[in-house]
Amino acid sequence: MIERFSVTIPALTGEKERTAYVYLPAGYGETEKRYPVLYMFDGHNLFSDEEATFGKCWGLEDYLDKTQTPLIVAAVECNHQGHERLKEYTPESFTFKDGAYIKAKGKKYMDWLVKEFKPFIDENYLTLPMREDTAIAGSSMGGLMTLFALCKYGKTFSRGAALSPSLWVNGGKTAGGLIEKASFKKDVKIYLDYGSKEFSNHEEQKEAFSKACAALILKGANVTCRVVEGGTHSEASWERQIPFFMSALGFFPN
Repeated sequence: MIERFSVTIPALTGEKERTAYVYLPAGYGETEKRYPVLYMFDGHNLFSDEEATFGKCWGLEDYLDKTQTPLIVAAVECNHQGHERLKEYTPESFTFKDGAYIKAKGKKYMDWLVKEFKPFIDENYLTLPMREDTAIAGSSMGGLMTLFALCKYGKTFSRGAALSPSLWVNGGKTAGGLIEKASFKKDVKIYLDYGSKEFSNHEEQKEAFSKACAALILKGANVTCRVVEGGTHSEASWERQIPFFMSALGFFPN
């Protein structure tokens, strides 16, 4: 079951509302059982083809219902205006391929998620609120933000999945710098993947991906790295990776 409601992010868009989504597993609320929570980016692309930007969603509700995975998913719609999604989903400023300057607002977004959105979810739903039961995931720029969250907000998140992460930002220096400065606890689980057909999208992506995986391993994180044969930069491709990253993060079917 998906619950939808409106939220505002005052530090980013004032009182302008956007949609938040909360997936609740079958049997939720029938007992006092509490559930781990997976926070995700681009909430509008996860559950419904009608709401998805390109008309195809991840099919996440169908997967979780079919497998009866005991998990709550909380996600928020991105900012669709111009380059605002890029700004909200990057921890470091950069120049986009069209020449536009993308001023980083990723820290403001994460501060809101950690200090406002997560407490709201914990207060209103049967969650397991501790770090050990809190994960984060996203694709593309949301994948970059997942790495940012794990590197800088480790007191909140213990695991995360970065699908097709935008490691190309600043030629890989943004992600590389985050990992270099990070300190991971021994229980941290990180899943990264990239589609084999995506590597040609950005000249430096293959090197950036291999370096990021190696750096995370050297830092002592529990890392699952995959190159998805035939994988593309699309919701349809990311949907096929759901069983892999759920397993890597320790979210198993009942």
